[in-house]
Amino acid sequence: MNPQATDTSLETPLALWRDWLQSRQSVHARDAARWVEAIRVEGARLVASGLAGDEAFLVALRRGVAPEPLCREFLVAHPAIAWRPSGDVVASEPADRRLLPRDGLVAVGLACAAAVGVKLLQLFGMHPDDDTGLHLRWGALVVLALLAGYFAWRRPVPGRSRIVLAVAFGLAALFALAWPFTLQGDTEALALLHLPVVLWLFVGLAHAGGEWNDPRRRMAFIRFSGAWFILYVLIALGGGVLTAFVLVVFDTIDVKAEAFAAYWMLPCGAAGAALIAAWLVDERQGLVAQVAPLLSRLFTPLFSVLLLAFLGTVVVTGRGLDAGRELLIAFDLVLVVVLGLMLFAVSARDPRRPPGAFDILLLVLLVSALLADALALWAIAARIGEFGFTPNRVAGLGLNLVLGINLAVSTVLCFRFQRGAGSFAAIERWQTAYLPVIAGWAGVVLVLFPPLFGFR
Repeated sequence: MNPQATDTSLETPLALWRDWLQSRQSVHARDAARWVEAIRVEGARLVASGLAGDEAFLVALRRGVAPEPLCREFLVAHPAIAWRPSGDVVASEPADRRLLPRDGLVAVGLACAAAVGVKLLQLFGMHPDDDTGLHLRWGALVVLALLAGYFAWRRPVPGRSRIVLAVAFGLAALFALAWPFTLQGDTEALALLHLPVVLWLFVGLAHAGGEWNDPRRRMAFIRFSGAWFILYVLIALGGGVLTAFVLVVFDTIDVKAEAFAAYWMLPCGAAGAALIAAWLVDERQGLVAQVAPLLSRLFTPLFSVLLLAFLGTVVVTGRGLDAGRELLIAFDLVLVVVLGLMLFAVSARDPRRPPGAFDILLLVLLVSALLADALALWAIAARIGEFGFTPNRVAGLGLNLVLGINLAVSTVLCFRFQRGAGSFAAIERWQTAYLPVIAGWAGVVLVLFPPLFGFR
């Protein structure tokens, strides 16, 4: 379909948008042309799916093809665009639409594909059912590849970025599926844990429309990730309740459905829910703006109290962190959650607002997490010195070093912001720029650890 041959009511706001961008001295002509063309392409697709031109323009503008502050300024400068002549606010979808929009239908189709895809190895008997690690790695690969494909379809991703995505997922499949892991070995478990971290970065590349170098796009992906995780957990809880009802209902007629629920219902539902949650968050972006501030203000003080209580107990009792593998893994998970919470808190804050009480609380969280990370590094180093190197210990050591560097720089930047010697935007830039470092370490564990440790 020729993008120019669309509803003429799309061209009117497009012309205003182009002229307004050209009048802004801070906007480069190349960026202006790219944003105009992106909204024209997305608007044309929405018109083809049933929206009026003015509606399509607003929906395309809301989907982040251009920086959000510019979009807000444009709508303030041209308020009539957001209103119909009758005075009714233009809806993001036609009021009389009964079925799912085109994006929703695609998301449902991909969710069904994910549900089937995660079971392909078992359906065709390609690998034994007892190789649980292989099936989990395959499922993560399928779901995240479809998720990246969904964003690449929704956004004008350049051809070069599409090639990068294809190569990245192809290499991930090679290393995740072709390595001759020892069944239920340490390197196999590490590969399963780190594969989604690596691939999530490339999902972010698709979500950013290939513009990963833009800090605003990276921050938008962080916001999406937090809201997606929350919604996915809620859907999973609902799925657990549904599964329980299925077991109870069929048990009343003396039919045991446990095997069906465990091997088909739960994995297929978990795979499909990932795509549905992504569509819901991406389609209703206001959900992110409402959820992020609430959760960050709720859990930041709770985790601050948790870490302070832990450090205080260490000082009072004189006991160090138990160097046992399970406890170290659990402690690392706490630090990862703290890092994710900090990212969510940063994404939910207006960088133009001056320092306040919540920023002091965030600094307390950073300092306490940094001290706890140092304690974990000491415990892991002591365990390595006593028992030698193993895949789990080296992976834990590397993870704590990566987290420690992030926490240390974040603490310095936050302290400078509190003193008025730096801006909050510097904290945002550091956090978003550090994401590839975390994914890079995960890639090292996925690619290099298996052969270094004999795939055991």
